[in-house]
Amino acid sequence: QVQLVESGGGLVQAGESLRLSCKVSGLNLDGYTVGWFRLAPGQERAVEREGVACISRNGIDTYYADSMKGRFTISRDNAKNTLYLQMNSLKPEDTAMYYCAADDVAYVSDNYCTSVEFTYWGQGTQVSVSS
Repeated sequence: QVQLVESGGGLVQAGESLRLSCKVSGLNLDGYTVGWFRLAPGQERAVEREGVACISRNGIDTYYADSMKGRFTISRDNAKNTLYLQMNSLKPEDTAMYYCAADDVAYVSDNYCTSVEFTYWGQGTQVSVSS
């Protein structure tokens, strides 16, 4: 059984940082493209969504949404089967539920990462940023 469990969310003030983790079990993360997505309050999960940050199986191709470039960093530790998202200079508009996702055939490039490419999903961790 594949499980993705996010952690690290919380309530912070604007300008502060958080590091999200996604612990994966039931598959070898080494063979999977992974990514982070988010849903702001009122958004529906069923709608196709652009990624926050994604990284290819081989770690060479990374994608960041424009508003996250320079602030967020995605990384993976295949030995620990864990995915990370370092979020710096957080803004109130970053408030959302953050989800990690994995797929063994998902396509990711420096300008493309979308939710429909991913099969396995976590339950999410809430990030709230106050002004």
